[in-house]
Amino acid sequence: MKKSICLYFQVHQPTRLRLYRFFEIGKDSHYYDDFANRTILRRVADRCYLPMNAQLLQMIKEGEGSFKVAFSISGSFLEQCERHCPEVIDSFRALADTGCVEFLSETYYHSLAALASPAEFKHQVLKHQAAIEKYLGVTPVTFRNTELIYSDAIGAMVYELGFKTMLTEGAKHVMGWRSPNFIYSGAQAPKLKLLLKNSSLSDDIAFRFSDRSWDNWPLSSEKYVGWLKSAASEDEIVNLFMDYETFGEHQKAESGIFDFVRALPAAVAADGTFEFVTPKEAAKKHASVGVLDVPDAISWADEERDVSAWLGNELQQDAYNKLYGLSEKLGIVNDQELWSDYGHLQESDHLYYMCTKFFSDGAVHKYFNPYDTPYEAFINYMNVLSDFSIRVDDAIKTSEKGVEEKPEIVVVKPKRVPTGPAKLVKKK
Repeated sequence: MKKSICLYFQVHQPTRLRLYRFFEIGKDSHYYDDFANRTILRRVADRCYLPMNAQLLQMIKEGEGSFKVAFSISGSFLEQCERHCPEVIDSFRALADTGCVEFLSETYYHSLAALASPAEFKHQVLKHQAAIEKYLGVTPVTFRNTELIYSDAIGAMVYELGFKTMLTEGAKHVMGWRSPNFIYSGAQAPKLKLLLKNSSLSDDIAFRFSDRSWDNWPLSSEKYVGWLKSAASEDEIVNLFMDYETFGEHQKAESGIFDFVRALPAAVAADGTFEFVTPKEAAKKHASVGVLDVPDAISWADEERDVSAWLGNELQQDAYNKLYGLSEKLGIVNDQELWSDYGHLQESDHLYYMCTKFFSDGAVHKYFNPYDTPYEAFINYMNVLSDFSIRVDDAIKTSEKGVEEKPEIVVVKPKRVPTGPAKLVKKK
């Protein structure tokens, strides 16, 4: 039996906030930078989504079913595409129609709901499933949480929602001596199969590919297949997980990244050691080799591979606590606009911008950050959240006032058997 390669790409664009000043609180409730969201999406679509989707479609046709990949696409991304670049959705739909591409389930808003609120987490998962079915015509059966965040408790929630396979990070502090190149089982959900990212081989493409100071530059497909063979010499599967924007956006077209991907299937086929599989195929093909205990949440971010990229300082924790502290109030409000804003304010990117890490991790955070400092990101977000809190409180007051003013209607019991309907009398 051939060993497996599982290629998975994350597709997400945040709903960026505009500069929202303190004096606007309570006066203006439009929070989003529409120009930046439209401009950035259009740019990345031209550099990455459209050319890469076209190339993958051609590779699938030429491979006659042998080349396969998987995507996880956030609901926030789909909303922006529908508004600004519907042709991107069409290109993903064309990939879905091949039967060689698996689309995964996740939180609709690319949020940290799995850490904060089981009810909100379930709501977003179901909302995301419905969106994938609507836009792409497929039903997800594999789960990938925001930024590959996973813990034993999250795995149990995911399994209860009906998923049997989940993606996460092969974090060194969790794995110890064990290899990420096998399938494992959840500690609280033994029937949940876990596919673990091979960080080193994934980052060779996602971060180091165009680095001319890298000892292994330039990277050819043949050289890379040799590394895959070496890494999985006694193992079963290599999971290569990365942001889709790696292709054409983070690694520019002139770096040769498209040519590298274009040549990869032929290099794999020539070697004969591996075959491409989707996550659901991998779970069916390979048995679990053991239980993975993850009491504290892990992710694929930063050197720590934990959730400190979003919750590592007091600014982030304050914003996180205030945001999810509103969930109980929102539970009694039936206002679709409020619920939509609440979802977009949960996007993990807002907390990511507040990160205060240094060195190599800090450089990565700065690259993706539209703010000059984490403090500016915090102030802007908290101004928006303050206005949003006022709107929630006002909606509750309006709802309660409506209940108080509504006259009670009672049925007056007649003293004799009526020949017609009972009278309805309003209480004074």
